[in-house]
Amino acid sequence: MPMDDSQIIDLFFERSEQAINELSKKYGRVCKKVSQNILNNALDAEECVNDAYLGTWNSIPPQRPNPLLTYVCRIVRNLSIKKYHANTAVKRNSFYDVSLEELEDCLPSSDTANKELDARELAKIIDAFLDTLGRDNRVMFVRRYWFSDPLSEIAKMFGITEHNVSVRLSRIRAKMKKYLEEEGVSL
Repeated sequence: MPMDDSQIIDLFFERSEQAINELSKKYGRVCKKVSQNILNNALDAEECVNDAYLGTWNSIPPQRPNPLLTYVCRIVRNLSIKKYHANTAVKRNSFYDVSLEELEDCLPSSDTANKELDARELAKIIDAFLDTLGRDNRVMFVRRYWFSDPLSEIAKMFGITEHNVSVRLSRIRAKMKKYLEEEGVSL
């Protein structure tokens, strides 16, 4: 049986190497899936997950993340995105590029975001928007744009067609764009 998150964090504070083992046992599979969805390369994904474990080791203490899964997944995702950009400076990775392109029309450009809106504030607005969605739509959105799941996996998860998922995500993005505009975010 996996350890409780607080017990794993206590192991990090004790500087016990067992912390990494317990973290891997409990969340290794989901971390690999997040990285694999972005990179589409098992070896690179494994490297990013291992680097994320090191990053977690280096940041706990002083951090005491709650929830631990979100904290570790954010590190994995950020490292995977960096690796993705390094790997695809010239070529294109259809899985991750497509999901990012889907969001382009409803998010501010990075220049606009830097000038007019703090990233944390934008995250709060997007979180508030997600709270307006029903559970299924919220899960679809997060699975697609946070975990970078392919449409086929989301369709299978919900027992619907890929086309249905695509249409629902399109409608969610349109709602998000309208919501952001109403909140004063210039797109």
